[in-house]
Amino acid sequence: MTVRTFAGKTPQLGEGVWVDPSAQVIGDVTLGPDCSVWPCAVIRGDMHFIELGARCSVQDNAVLHITHDSRFNPGGFALTIGDDVTIAHQAMLHGCHIGNRVMIGMQAIVMDGARIGDDVILAAGSLVPPGKSLRPGYLYRGKPAQSVRPLTQEELDFLPYVAGNYVKLKDQYLAEEG
Repeated sequence: MTVRTFAGKTPQLGEGVWVDPSAQVIGDVTLGPDCSVWPCAVIRGDMHFIELGARCSVQDNAVLHITHDSRFNPGGFALTIGDDVTIAHQAMLHGCHIGNRVMIGMQAIVMDGARIGDDVILAAGSLVPPGKSLRPGYLYRGKPAQSVRPLTQEELDFLPYVAGNYVKLKDQYLAEEG
C-alpha cells in the first residue's frame, strides 16, 4: 500500500492528488489539491508533520522527511512546501520550508531549518545547509548553494508553467487508471 497510517496519523490527500503505486506516503502528511507523487518517491511524516500546498510534484526517487523534537533539536523540524513547487528526481528535502513557485533541481539537498523563499530555482546537485535562507527571486547553485543572479521574467513565468504541466500529466495517469 502506498499511502499508510503511522502512529494513528493517516495522510490527507487533497482533491485530484495522484500517488504512483511504487511511491510511499506515510503518517502525518498533507498533500494539497492536484499534487503528484511519482515512482519510488518517499514522503515520510512519521515523527513530525509534512505539508505540501497545491500543484506540487514530487518526482521519481525524491525523499521528503523531517527531524523529530528532542533535546538536540527542540521542537524538531517539520517540512512545509508552498504552492506550485516542482521537486525534481532524487532531490532530498529534510525539515525545511519551501516557498511558492520553486523548482528544486535533480539531486539537490535542502537540510534542516533551511528556508527557500518564493520564486526560486535551486540548480541540480545543489546543497542548502542547515538554517540557511535563500531569498526570493534568484537562481542558486553549488555546495553550499550561492546566489547566482536574479531570475529572468522568462524563468519566473516558467515556474507556474512547469507545475501546471505536471498537473496535466498526473491527470492523464488518473484517467488511465480510472
